[in-house]
Amino acid sequence: TYDARLRYQTYDVTALLHEGPNALGALLGDGWFRGRIGFGGGRRNLYGDRLALLAQLEITYADGSTERIVTDQSWRAAAGPLLLNSLYDGESYDARLEVTGWSAAGYDDGAWSGVRPVAWSLDTLTAPVGPPVRRTQELSPAAVIQSPAGKTLLDFGQNLVGRLRIRVSGPAGEVITLRHAEVLEDGELGTRPLRLAAATDRYTLKGAGVEVWEPRFTFHGFRYAQVDGWPGELNPQDIAAVVLHSDMERTGWFDCSDPLLNRLHENILWGMRGNFLDVPTDCPQRDERLGWTGDIQVFTPTASFLYDAAGF
Repeated sequence: TYDARLRYQTYDVTALLHEGPNALGALLGDGWFRGRIGFGGGRRNLYGDRLALLAQLEITYADGSTERIVTDQSWRAAAGPLLLNSLYDGESYDARLEVTGWSAAGYDDGAWSGVRPVAWSLDTLTAPVGPPVRRTQELSPAAVIQSPAGKTLLDFGQNLVGRLRIRVSGPAGEVITLRHAEVLEDGELGTRPLRLAAATDRYTLKGAGVEVWEPRFTFHGFRYAQVDGWPGELNPQDIAAVVLHSDMERTGWFDCSDPLLNRLHENILWGMRGNFLDVPTDCPQRDERLGWTGDIQVFTPTASFLYDAAGF
């Protein structure tokens, strides 16, 4: 039995399960736990200062026998292609450092290092009652724009929360840089409202034909994206915006004869989806994204009409 909730608790336990044939591994990221968070540059290591994984896999075989696999000192660890991950600053990934078959049965992890147990109180450990964060929608670029400074900008026609997935071919070592923002200022990407959040993803190609990449441990609030370093001519079909939020069930709808009022309602829906991402945040783009309870208190009646938000 596979419980998808365990896979997508990325922003709390900062681990993403990676499935291979008859084997299982985990990718670890900073997330809320030890990543930079807060105003004026924020702080790191608010809840802890080291990465760790707590996992338990319960297997029931066809003959009725059972087995339990848990994280202990028999596990092995190694650095991978993920060079930087931050909710504010984005993700840097060097595909040249990928290890083929690392989560598959029979992989030789002899060069990997051992792990050590971390003392941690489990008193507050509870199963999630809200839905997991999922990819719920994809948007293609509505327009490709050349800025006055000659930068290539993608307009997705809609403010959203998520990240970009790219499909690209090019020589090894080429670096593609993706910057995100909600607005344009004087025709250029408007990063001023981001304050000290870089909101930048970088992908280094391994030079192995067509490569597909999507960040795992970050999210951005954006309508526009600036693309630098793309090898050759950019085909808009090779980039998609992946919408992320807690996957609540829709329960309420509104429609009337006034198109502007209907558009306002759609804006409210998108605003809710963007800020109901594992925790009720106040904004999805700048160096804040904090769970202010005043914001959610004001919006709760509307939220509860539009979605089944009780678990969230």
